[in-house]
Amino acid sequence: MPEAHLVRGGRHRPASPVAHKVRSCLGRAWLCLLLALVLVPRAHAGVANAPGANLEVSLITYGPGETYWERFGHDAIEVRDTVSGEAYNFNYGVFDFDERGFLLNFARGRMHYLMDAAPATLDEDWYIQAGRSVTRQRLDFTPAQAAALRDFLLWNLRPENARYDYDYYVDNCTTRVRDALDRALGGVLQAQLTARPGGMTYRQQTVRLMSAQPWLMLLLDLGLGPYADQPLDAWQESFLPAVLARELSTARVAGPQGMHPLVTGTELVSPNRLETPPATPPDLRLPLALAGLAAAAVLLLARRFWPSGFALLGSFYLLFAGLAGIGLLILWLLTTHHAAWANANLLLFNPLALALLPSAWRARRRLPASRLADAVLLLQLFALLAAVLLHLLPGTVQQNQPWLLFAMPVWLALAWGMRARHSL
Repeated sequence: MPEAHLVRGGRHRPASPVAHKVRSCLGRAWLCLLLALVLVPRAHAGVANAPGANLEVSLITYGPGETYWERFGHDAIEVRDTVSGEAYNFNYGVFDFDERGFLLNFARGRMHYLMDAAPATLDEDWYIQAGRSVTRQRLDFTPAQAAALRDFLLWNLRPENARYDYDYYVDNCTTRVRDALDRALGGVLQAQLTARPGGMTYRQQTVRLMSAQPWLMLLLDLGLGPYADQPLDAWQESFLPAVLARELSTARVAGPQGMHPLVTGTELVSPNRLETPPATPPDLRLPLALAGLAAAAVLLLARRFWPSGFALLGSFYLLFAGLAGIGLLILWLLTTHHAAWANANLLLFNPLALALLPSAWRARRRLPASRLADAVLLLQLFALLAAVLLHLLPGTVQQNQPWLLFAMPVWLALAWGMRARHSL
């Protein structure tokens, strides 16, 4: 889920100066050009051909931005030749709007991302100008490890190797950076981080970081299934740039004098000038519970004093519930968004709600629901009961209490209003 760079025909502002540079290129010509610049032998040593003893490896972490796709932050691996001063930032956050079937693939969860590289100052200057923090953590790599990381990154940059299948939580811009560092270090990062418990779940981190856009935060929370609530270790939670930076600061590696910190120095290249996300996720239970109670009260009052209003408001909710249910089913059955599979919110919002629309308008004339509507309402009430019991059962994973608290009073008010034969 961390931020992606938009390149080659992207309709939004690019997230990197590299995007400006490559927008007019065709196909993967920009990668070929970059390889030519990096790999062709030069008269002086540089990142591509410097000995490992001259290479300095750093993790560059960029703070969250203002736009929703920037809220998760970003990061890159900086490889610097300390003799020539040449430095490149390697990152895994490029996608292409012009890719054939991009929007369909995005909807189906089959997103293709690319690796990218740019001169370090060019890449970092853009984030500084945008007001986002830039932090450099120098890492204690041996010459052999630094050379191995450099060689892997250059291999990964080749056009035939640069593309990968993106996953929000387990294979994204930051996990690729993490894995490249761990590969060069011989697996010590994974060994240490998997032994530590994580601080939050995927859901909690997502809600926390998206809280500046409440409508999108609620949409994502509604669409996430039990996968997003599983306990995480520090390795899994380091899908976020800030978490990876934090975990690296406590990692240790072996040396001639024994174990020592992996991070040898941290430099705040540029401070954050934007509003930062909260440290903890907002608790959605009380707001959504109050919203549900308010909606139920309005429906009951409208049923008595304004039947047409009851029909309008009830129809609005039923449309929302039905369309939301269709969306949840599509995410589960027709996409590879595994974080949305088996979503218990389908018990609260499902396509059957659309079958109740005629009954909402029958209530306008103070007529009771039809037999079909009675059956659907009864089924929906059983679904509500199942949702409550499922949540109370030991071992339940999905944390959907906010939506349960919202939907229950509304459904009860609708059921009462549509079945009442006389005014309340």
